[in-house]
Order: sequence, then C-alpha cells, then structure tokens
Amino acid sequence: MNECTKIIYLMGTKITLFIKAENAENLAKKAEEMLIHYEEGFSANSDRSQLAMLKKAAGVSPIEVDGELYELIKTGKTHSLCEDSFLNIAIGPLIKLWRIGFAEARVPEKEAIENVLELLKPENILLDDERKTVFLSRKGMEIDLGAIAKGYFADKVMEFWKAHSAVSAMVDLGGNVLVYGDSPSEGGDWNVGIQNPFLPRGNVAAIVKIRDQSVVTSGIYERMFETEGRKYHHIFDSKTGRPIKSNVASLTIIADRSLDCDLYTTKLFGMEAASIIQRVNTINGMGAAVITVDGTFACTHNLMEKIYPAAPRN
Repeated sequence: MNECTKIIYLMGTKITLFIKAENAENLAKKAEEMLIHYEEGFSANSDRSQLAMLKKAAGVSPIEVDGELYELIKTGKTHSLCEDSFLNIAIGPLIKLWRIGFAEARVPEKEAIENVLELLKPENILLDDERKTVFLSRKGMEIDLGAIAKGYFADKVMEFWKAHSAVSAMVDLGGNVLVYGDSPSEGGDWNVGIQNPFLPRGNVAAIVKIRDQSVVTSGIYERMFETEGRKYHHIFDSKTGRPIKSNVASLTIIADRSLDCDLYTTKLFGMEAASIIQRVNTINGMGAAVITVDGTFACTHNLMEKIYPAAPRN
C-alpha cells in the first residue's frame, strides 16, 4: 500500500491531495488532471471557459454544456431559488462590478449597482435537461459558481478515488476539506482546523474531529478591501447589491458531501448566528459552527463532543 501527497496551485489557491492506495501516485496524478479540467471549464474569470460562452450567448441562444457543469448549474439554481437563500449563482455581474479580491476592487456607484440588480435573477437561467443546454434569458447575465464549485470538485475527486480502491484520502481545496478512511497521523478521526477569522491564515480558532466527512468555512476575512476607512468583504446580498450585513464573521458547515457544505455556508451566511445554529440543528447529518464578529463561538448539538478550542500558537 502506497501513500502520495501532492500540492498544486490552481483556482487561485493552494490544493493539497493525499491518498493511500495501491497505485497512489497515479491516482493523485489523475485527480490533478481532473482539477485542471474543471478549472478550464467552470471558471468565471477565463474568457475560454464554458461559463464565458454562456455569458456571450446571454439573451441570444441556449448553449450545450458539459454534463458535470450542467449538473452543478442545475443544483445551484435549485438552491438559489430556495426561500431566504443567500446563494445566487446568477450573481456574476455584481461580482464583476465590485472586483473584490482583485487589484481593481472598488465601491461602485449606486446607479451602477441598481443597473445590475435586474440581472441577478436565477429564475432567468433556463435549463433543458434533455439537451443539457443553459440559456441566460437576459443579455448581460452571468453565472458565477465560485461559492459552490470547489465542494463539487472535491466530491468528484473523492468519488473517483473510492472507485479505485483508496483506503484513506484527503482533498483540501484551499480550505474545502474532505476526508475518507483513517487519518494517517491520528490513525482514526481526522483533526481539521477552523480558521480564526480575526488572525492571519493558518491561525486556528478550533479543531473539529471528523471521519468520511467534509468541513468548509466561509468568512468575511477571505477576501476584503478597505477604502476611506471602511472595509468591504466579498459575500454579497443580491437584493441590495452590497456586502451582506450580519453578526457572523465565519460559518463552518460539516456534512458528508463537500458540495452540501459549500451550499449551506453560502445559503445561510446572511442569517444571524443564533438562527443559523437553530436551522442546522434541524438538518439531519449536518453540523455548524459560527464565530460572530464580537468573537463569540457557537455550534450545533451534534458537534458538542467533536469540537474543541485550538491551543494558542507560540
């Protein structure tokens, strides 16, 4: 039985792959090829991706897309249309307007924000299951899957590895962590850190023990810019066109599928912390941990015995 750890840089982040299997090196290489393929087709920032093709054809004609991209767009639309959901895969024009995370980040004029709000309606993403076509019915619409794509990719890589007899594995897509089997260091559960939203990356606020599950954290610290003494984060309310206002600094979701973690960190982020915990307590097989902007930590009932504060770094 062989082990292989591979570190690659894709999707604007550091990706760590670990697998224990008979042909671990080859399976790690195949996973890297899968991720390169996904980046090429699913990126909202590439002029050559299938999402770019959909943008160019918006208001003109449907476009046939790759089966996996169609699957993710359909899932994203379904969850975007849920009542009180803060996920919206039609948010692309607003993301491009603010450009948070890029050198040209800025606060748009009020009129510019109002002009794009009409383009942010997920019901105007028209799908044809038989032909696998996607039609953005209004010119100027643009899909952005950044909030949910990494979870989908992690699940696909892990499915592939399991199908090829992996006995232990981890996919870490820049903080989207999915594990399977025994931890190579602990010999049982995996210890996964939850980022401290008030300190530089790598500083952990808490440790959660998981097995055959995913941990995803979304926070206002991830991408931010400051101008005229005000800070603006990258998580938007598509009703107002501005960064979401709530008392949540970071939200961590634990579930069997990494895609579900991605979906719910985004769907719930605009809610108040107490409401998030109450909501996730009713969802079977899912856990949540919240850190508020004043530093308060709370988690769901099913994590009480699995999560504990991290030791301070020297």
